[in-house]
Amino acid sequence: MKRRLFLDTGFLIALEAVDDQYHPIALAHWENLIQLLPRMVTTSYVFDEIVTFFNSRSRHTKAVDIGNLLLASPSIQFIHIDETLFHEAWQYFVQHSDKSYSLTDCASFIMKRLRIRTALTFDNHFVQAGFAKEPEITDSSVRH
Repeated sequence: MKRRLFLDTGFLIALEAVDDQYHPIALAHWENLIQLLPRMVTTSYVFDEIVTFFNSRSRHTKAVDIGNLLLASPSIQFIHIDETLFHEAWQYFVQHSDKSYSLTDCASFIMKRLRIRTALTFDNHFVQAGFAKEPEITDSSVRH
């Protein structure tokens, strides 16, 4: 079985936004990763965050292009946030008042149920929740 990774908002933004501080890291990691053709999983909430991010910056065409690429990709499985998953995410959110998780983060933690251990993300909330993240970053790898 191929390795599965969770695809998070921040990684996709960094990959697509050339002015993002993590863009070079995301791009280099992506170029190595796609040679392995891993299966990727994401949620409809992540999809919403990505297209909203670009559209809110007057980049509607970019938002549509990214959305269409994600939807058409045979390598990406979408988990749609239904009522059950919404309530699961909400309960996780409520129970973790000591963290600054977003509701989207909490829905993304469906990774546990799906036995996905690693997220493509720059968000340390995934590490706080017990997951691994890629790519690894160091102070010297981030442009300021």
